[in-house]
This record gives sequence, structure tokens and C-alpha cells, in this order.
Amino acid sequence: MKAWPACKRILVIRPDNMGDLLMSSPAIRALKETFSAEITLLTSTEAAKVVTLLPIIDHVIIADLPWVKVNQASSPEAIDDLIVRLRAQRFDACVIFTVYSQTALPSAMLAWMAGIPKRLAYCRENPYHLLTDWVLEKEPYEWIKHQTERDLDLVERVGGVTPDKQLHVVTHTSDQQSLQQKLSICGIQLGKPLFILHAGVSEKKRMYPTTQWIKLGKELLRQFNGQVLFTGSAKEQQLTDYLQSQTNGASFSMAGKLSIGEFAILLAFAKVVISVNTATIHLTAAVGTPQIVLYAQTNPQHHPWMTRAKIFEYSIPEENRSKNEVIRFVNKRYYADYVPLPSVQEIVVAVNELLEGQRSVTKY
Repeated sequence: MKAWPACKRILVIRPDNMGDLLMSSPAIRALKETFSAEITLLTSTEAAKVVTLLPIIDHVIIADLPWVKVNQASSPEAIDDLIVRLRAQRFDACVIFTVYSQTALPSAMLAWMAGIPKRLAYCRENPYHLLTDWVLEKEPYEWIKHQTERDLDLVERVGGVTPDKQLHVVTHTSDQQSLQQKLSICGIQLGKPLFILHAGVSEKKRMYPTTQWIKLGKELLRQFNGQVLFTGSAKEQQLTDYLQSQTNGASFSMAGKLSIGEFAILLAFAKVVISVNTATIHLTAAVGTPQIVLYAQTNPQHHPWMTRAKIFEYSIPEENRSKNEVIRFVNKRYYADYVPLPSVQEIVVAVNELLEGQRSVTKY
């Protein structure tokens, strides 16, 4: 496999969610730095929200592709239009990032039809002419790497490297000013310790019980004399408002009230972030705030990357587990033993450890 020094216009296909894009960002940085490339990202409506925080991306094309999990996929006519648009861009190369349980072939077909001459991806099947640079998919049957490491290793096959492998986002002064106004209106004091609790889930199987969130909020207020802020998306406002009403004291609800830039700055203000495994944990890693992750056992690739964190894994019910055979293999090999939900007391102990500067190391 040859390096790509002449590739100056590179299309990156990462059509999943915000967390996936954040984890791929060091690999995108490697492409940009190594080849002095202009990077165009093809991604979903949801993931595109975080692009404003990633200056390594020069241009973005939004398309909700039918071979990834999105709320509403593009029509066949929209895909035809997308191919025409991609062809007109005259890209030198394309990199397709995937999770090990996905196939790169639909995206590879898209790039091939758009006439992109070099196409790189992991693939389990023989892609024949769809990929010019094929890396045989060996995950998860031989090993499992963190998603960020997996993507960095992929671009290294064509010469893309970077000394900086951490997640980073760039925030803006305007977002900081508007955030401070919103916090002031809500009565939140930035000079007083702030604990962020992010309870909302996109899938039921990742849920941590509402009753436990309430107990946790009350215990944090009791022990640390700070403030508890429940965050989430607009559709999770009913949940966060309920959690706040039951927690009382110096607790607040701000679901749906923040832009992604404001949310990133808010995470940086916090003493500790406590979240289920969702994009929030990767954004928290990018701003460097200590965190506790209540991690339903779904994908071991997606722990927070290169950050101070404590991860509490717990089993998900059999009826909520994926029917994807690759994921079922991982469940049998890595998640066969039942792991109970963490208790509120265990979480509070972990908060103390993080505040005291102790680092908890978790294997993927």
C-alpha cells in the first residue's frame, strides 16, 4: 500500500453520530497535517452539529445515508444527486471510517461512482475494485482497538500520521458569552462547584435508572455543597426537568437550551461530568474534564479516549441486545458475565477519587 503525498483534496466519510466523528478527529488531523490536505467531510445531520468545533475540517457535506442508523435516510434520488455533487468536487482520495460491526462497501460504492481515484477502508469481504487501498478487517475476531486508535492505524497505512492523538475542540468567544448569560438567567453560579449529570439515551438499552439519577443528584449536593446540572437534547427536556424537580436544592435543568459550542464550554466549567455512554463523554474528553461513564455494555471501542475517567460498565438485558452477528460475537466473548448497575455510593466514591486527582485506568 503506497503513501498518498499527492492527495491534496480528501473526502472523509464518517456518516454516523457526533461521538463517532469526535473519535475519528485525530485521524482526520493526521490526514490534514501529513498531506497539507483540504478535508471535506461527508456526515450525517446529527454529526454535522459538532463540525463548528473542528477546524481541521474545511468543508462539510450533509447526507443521512440509508446504510447507517439515522432518523430519516436519504431517498434514492438524493443519493443520485449526492454522487453528482461528489464527482464535481474532483477529490484525489477518500477515507471511509467505520465501526467493526459495519461494512464500508456502500460508502465505497458511493466513492467509486463519484470517480474518486483512491479509496481507503477496512473491509471484511473482498471489495475487488471498490477499494484501491484495502485493509483487511480483523476486528473483533482477533482484537479490539479503541475507535480512535483504529482510525489512526487506518490512515497510517497511506502515510497519515500525527504526534497529537488526543481529542480536541475549538470553542468560540461568542458561545462563552451566550452561555454565561443563560447560566446567569438559570441562577447557576460559575464560582461554585458544578457537577453535570447527562442522563438521556438514544437507545433504551443504555439507560441508567431515573430513581438512581435522583439519588445521585441529592448525594452530590449533600456531600460537595455544589450545584447539579442535568443536561440533554431538546427531546430529553421532560426527563431533565423531572430529575431536577425531584432533586431540589441547587439543581438545574438545561436540556435543549444550549448550542453544541455552549455545551462544550459548559463541560469545561464542570468539576466532574457523569454521563451514560453517548457523544457527551467524547466531548468531555476533548475539553479535558474528569468524567464518570455509566457504560452499558455495547461497544468496548467507545470508552473515553486519553482522559481522566472512571468507567462503570453494566450488562444490558438480553431482549435489548443487538441482532447484528458481529456484535453478538462481542457480547458472548467480552460481555458474557453479568455485571450489575453501579450503586450511587460507588459513583460518589469515584467522584472523590477524580477530585483528588487519582486516575482510573480501564482496558478496552
